[in-house]
Amino acid sequence: MKSESTYKAARIVAESVETIFSNHLERATLLGETNLASVPNASIIESFIDVGFWTSLRHEEGRSPRISLAYLTPEQAGTPIIFAQPIPFTPKTLTKLSPGYERAGIHLGVWHKDNALYVWGATLTIPNCCFVLDISEAGQVVIKHRRIDGFGKFSNIAVLAGDEIKIVDEQNSTNGSCPKIISSLLDFTSVASRHDTVNVMLQLAVSMRAHKRGGTLLVVPSQTKEWRDSISHPLHYAIKPAFSGLADLINKNEIDNSIPNWQAVLSKEVDIIGGLTAIDGATIINDEYKLLAFGEKIVQRVGQPIIDKVIETEPIKENKPTIVFPSKTGGTRHLSAAQFVQDQNNAIALVASQDGRFTVFAWSQKDQLVQAHRIDTLLL
Repeated sequence: MKSESTYKAARIVAESVETIFSNHLERATLLGETNLASVPNASIIESFIDVGFWTSLRHEEGRSPRISLAYLTPEQAGTPIIFAQPIPFTPKTLTKLSPGYERAGIHLGVWHKDNALYVWGATLTIPNCCFVLDISEAGQVVIKHRRIDGFGKFSNIAVLAGDEIKIVDEQNSTNGSCPKIISSLLDFTSVASRHDTVNVMLQLAVSMRAHKRGGTLLVVPSQTKEWRDSISHPLHYAIKPAFSGLADLINKNEIDNSIPNWQAVLSKEVDIIGGLTAIDGATIINDEYKLLAFGEKIVQRVGQPIIDKVIETEPIKENKPTIVFPSKTGGTRHLSAAQFVQDQNNAIALVASQDGRFTVFAWSQKDQLVQAHRIDTLLL
């Protein structure tokens, strides 16, 4: 299939993305997975990116398109909607279709015939490792795939915004000091199972980012109350007893694995906590997912120094960790979260900005410094 793309970035990344998907398919096959998608070649990937990018710049009734495109056949799509006539894979037709298929979880199915791509219908079901291109913002496309077993956040491969190209570095999690939430986002073979508690953290991050108001979530050890030394007293919105809706749901499902519509119930419990982070101040949960407080002010712990540097990282290729002043990672939320983690080494802090920036602060035993992991590229 010969591509005639006019978006330069599409040509630059196409072969690299094909290699990544081929490697994923090979690894999944070695793991014994059978419900696997076909890997598009570089030319098809280039066409996807090119058409997706130009679609993102168009408007339908004054609104930018928001649409997800998946590369698969109707036979791989469960019980799909199949159009009687194939629809041309062009920015014009995708923009026309987008209002009806913009909701989360719906994908337009794309395949090829006679050296041309076409849209054959829509589906809620796609196989493991399926190539997906999301259009959610003007001038930006995100390449991702369905995680093995399909529950939770898709794994991002690359983000292209104008002339900026970010390819996710899946080896970033091997540096020995990467928090589990980031390792799980980077590891496509991580099975997002019904009782995967690491995956719950990913859902919390997505929920926090979704309300677009910014917020801070502190995750503290359940075996100690030392975290209170870093919070202004008296606590204004403490929860007593600690709210255990999310914790109880996880624990019960680990025991009998029989809760009906578990994923939907989990999403509602996650959104309860994620929604609270929109309130000014920090929301606090423990490592058992029990809600302890919200809307609380972080303060410097008595006897501890003011934080003056952090290691900033981003899990994309060619990015190098750099030591920066904490204020360089964001605003006052980021600064207070970094101070909290420096004072409470066993805690982590998740910080969402109104502009979509998302940072995980965690203590690095290796470097004896707070690490600021910017992960919005993984959450798009």
